[in-house]
Amino acid sequence: MSIDVQELNQMQRDYKLAVENWIAAIRHEEARASVNHSVAKVDLWEAAGASEEEARKKARAAKKAYEDALRQEFFNF
Repeated sequence: MSIDVQELNQMQRDYKLAVENWIAAIRHEEARASVNHSVAKVDLWEAAGASEEEARKKARAAKKAYEDALRQEFFNF
């Protein structure tokens, strides 16, 4: 079964966007680690870490969906 090129293009765009969002989350977390030492700032840093983890999961899921579609398209599995 052939996958529509438009669908593959959309999956590729979704993956790239997810990676860009993940990169932004990493930079946000890093910025929170570079502030004054206080409990409130540590809490913000930890929250940013949780957001980064969520962004990573979304990027990996988008990558898997795109890779699976490519495997189906090129190798029929």
